[in-house]
Amino acid sequence: MDAAISRQLVDKIYEKRKAAALDLEKSIRECHQQGEQKRINQIIDQLVEMFSQTSNPLHIRNGGLIGLAGTAIALGVDIASYMDKFINPLLSCFIDSENRIRYFSAECLYNIAKVSKGEVLVYFNDIFDALSKLAADSELSVKNGAELLDRLLKDIVAESASVYIPMYPETAKARNEKDALSSVLVDLTSSSEEGPKKAFSLAHFIPLLRERIYVVSPFTRSYLVSWITVLDSVPELELITYLPEFLDGLLKYLSDPTEDVRVATENLLTDFLREIHDVTIVSRQFEHHAHAKEKYRSSSTLAHRHDPESGQEGESDQKSHQGSEPAVNHDIASELDDQDIGSWVPGQGVKIDFPSIVDILLQQLDGEHDEIQQSTALRWLADFVSFAPEVMVPFTPRLIPAILPNLAHHVSMIQNAANRTNKFLFNVIQNLPIGQESLAHPNLWSQGGTNLQPQAQEEPADPFDYQAAVNELTIQFISEFEETRVSALKWLIMLHQKVPKKILAMDDGTFPALLKTLSDSSEEVIKHDLQLLAQISSSSEENYFKAFMMNLLELFSTDRRLLETRGSLIIRQLCVNLNTERIYKTFAEILEKEDDLEFASVIVQKLNIILVTSPELAEFRRRLKSLENRQDGQALFTTLYRCWCHNAVSVFSLCLLAQAYEHASNLLYIFAELEITVPMLVQVDKLVQLIESPVFTYLRLQLLEPERYPYLFKCLYGLLMLLPQSSAFVSLRNRLNAVNSAGFLQVSPKM
Repeated sequence: MDAAISRQLVDKIYEKRKAAALDLEKSIRECHQQGEQKRINQIIDQLVEMFSQTSNPLHIRNGGLIGLAGTAIALGVDIASYMDKFINPLLSCFIDSENRIRYFSAECLYNIAKVSKGEVLVYFNDIFDALSKLAADSELSVKNGAELLDRLLKDIVAESASVYIPMYPETAKARNEKDALSSVLVDLTSSSEEGPKKAFSLAHFIPLLRERIYVVSPFTRSYLVSWITVLDSVPELELITYLPEFLDGLLKYLSDPTEDVRVATENLLTDFLREIHDVTIVSRQFEHHAHAKEKYRSSSTLAHRHDPESGQEGESDQKSHQGSEPAVNHDIASELDDQDIGSWVPGQGVKIDFPSIVDILLQQLDGEHDEIQQSTALRWLADFVSFAPEVMVPFTPRLIPAILPNLAHHVSMIQNAANRTNKFLFNVIQNLPIGQESLAHPNLWSQGGTNLQPQAQEEPADPFDYQAAVNELTIQFISEFEETRVSALKWLIMLHQKVPKKILAMDDGTFPALLKTLSDSSEEVIKHDLQLLAQISSSSEENYFKAFMMNLLELFSTDRRLLETRGSLIIRQLCVNLNTERIYKTFAEILEKEDDLEFASVIVQKLNIILVTSPELAEFRRRLKSLENRQDGQALFTTLYRCWCHNAVSVFSLCLLAQAYEHASNLLYIFAELEITVPMLVQVDKLVQLIESPVFTYLRLQLLEPERYPYLFKCLYGLLMLLPQSSAFVSLRNRLNAVNSAGFLQVSPKM
C-alpha cells in the first residue's frame, strides 16, 4: 500500500480516512487493470491485519475496514477471488465490543456483497450466523446497519440463490471445502447436485437453521422468521421439504411475548400449510394422470394385439370397434399427451415428509406446550386429514390418544380444534374401503394364446392398523373426561361395525375393560358401552352371548351398588340394542342355578320391575299375555317362572302379567307359609302401585267381568289380606270396593 495512503487511512479524523479510502480505491483499480494480483493480495492482507488486531487503536481498525470497502468497490465482482482471505476476520468484527467496529464491519460487508452479488452466497452460512447476532444488538446504529446488509443479502438470495454458480476458482474451491465440512451434518444424498455446484446450498444451511431456531430473543426470532419467509418464496429451493428440521422451534414462536413475532410466525405457518396442501393436490393429480396414461396405453396394446395363428385378430378387433369409440380414444390420447408437455407446475416433484411433520405436531399436544401451539397443531392435523387422508390413515393409532383427551379441554380454542380433527378422522376411517382388493395393474396381465391371463398379485397391506387403534381407544376408558370416554366408545362402535370379525373378540383384553366401564359414573358412557357390547354379542356365537350375560350377572353380584344405581339402565339399554326375549331367557337360565339365593332374589326383583314398567319391553309383555294362544309364549313363561321363583312377589307379579290368575291365587297359600318380612311387604306395596299404573289397565278392566276372571278377584283380595293397614291397603281396597259397589261381584259366574 502506498505509504501516504497508509498514513492517512489510519488518521484519527474520519474525513481523512474516507479520503484515503477513495485514493486506495483508485490505486486498487489501477493494480487490477495492470494484473498486479500479488500486490492486491498484499494490500488486502495489510488491511485485514489493521482491523482484525483487537490491540490496534480504534481509528486504525476503522481505517482497515473502510479501506477494505474501497478495495471491494474497485474490484467489483472480481473481489470474489480474494474473499476467502477476509470474510472470517471481517465477521469476527460483528461481535466486537466496540459499537463503531460492529457498525463499520457491517457497512464494509454491505459494499462487498453489493459488488460481488451471487459470489457472496458461498459464505452465506457464516454471514447469516453473524447477522443473527447483530439483529439483537443493543446499539441502534449497529442494528440499522445490519438491517441494510440483511435486506441486500435477501435480495441476492431471492434473485440468485437457486441458479448462481461461482465464477471464480477460489470461491468454487471454498464451496467444495464447505461441502466437506458440512457433509457430516446433512445427508447430501437427499440433495445431490449434478454438474457445477451452486454458490448457495439450502441443504447445508438447514443444520444451522435447525440449531438457531430455538433462540429466545424476539429480535433474533423475527430475523429468522423473515429469512425463512424469503427462502420459502423461492420455489426452486423447495424449503418445504426441510420443514421438519425447524418446525418444532418455529411453533414455539407462536407464544412469543412480542406480537410482531407471533403475527409473522402465524402468517408463515399459514403459508406453509397452504403450500403443503397445494403440493399434495398437485402430486395426486400427477399420479392420476400417470396412472390414466399407463392404463390407456395398456388397453391400446391389448386392443391391437396380434394373434400369431391368424395374423388378423388386431384388424378384426379394430373393425368391430368402428364408430364413435376410436374417436373418443383418440381424444383421450391427445388430452393425455397435452398434459405431458414437460412444463413445470408449482409443487411438482416436491416431497412432503408427512411422518416427521406429524411427529412434531403430536409432540405439541403433550400438555406442556402453550395453548396456541396445541390448537395450531390440531388445526394442522385436521387439515392434513381433510386434504391428505390417504397419508394420515396409518397415523390413526397415534392420533387417537392425542386428539380424544382434548375433546374436553378447558380452553375452547383447543377443544374446538380437537373436535374438528376427531370428526374428520372419524369420517375418513368410517368411509375407508374394507377388504377391497385393488384393481389389477394393466402390466400384470399376460397373453396366453387368445386368452388374457391375470398374473399373481399380492393383496396390498391394509394401511389402517385396527388392533392398534382398538388398544389406544381402550386406554381412553380411564380418562377423567366424559367426552373422551364417550368418543372412544363411538370409535369402537364404528370400527366393530366395519370389521366385526377383526376386532373385539371375547378372548382379547378389551372385553373386561368394556364390562368394567359399566360401572362408569356417566350415563352416556354406559349407554354407548352397552351399545358396543350388544353389537359384539349380536355378531358373535351363542357362547359369547351367554358368557357376556354370566359376566354381567357376576359384576352385579360383586358390585351391588352398581346393580342398585345403574342396574335398570344397563338392562333396559341391552333390551334396546338386543332381543329382549334372548336376554331374559338367558338371564333366567343362569339365575335358576344361582347358589347365592339372596342375590338371585334381588336381581329377579330388578328384572321383574323392568319387565313390568319399561316401555322398551312393551312387545315382550304382550307375548307373555297370550299364553293360551301361543306355545312359544307358554315356553317363555315357563322359563321365566322357574327363575322368578327366587322372589315370591316377582313370581306372583309375573302370573298377573301373564293372566295366570288361578295359579297366582294358589301362590298366595304358599305365601302364608313364608316369613312375611318388611322387604317383602315393601315389594307387595310396590306391586299394588304397579296395579294402579297404565301397564295393568287391562287387569283393572277385567275386574268388570268377574264371570270370566273369577280368580283375579281372589288374587287381589288375597293380596289385600297380606297387607297391613297401610296406604297400599287403602288403595287396593278402594279399587275392589269400586267394583263391588257397581254390583259386578253379585253377578253369578256362568257354569
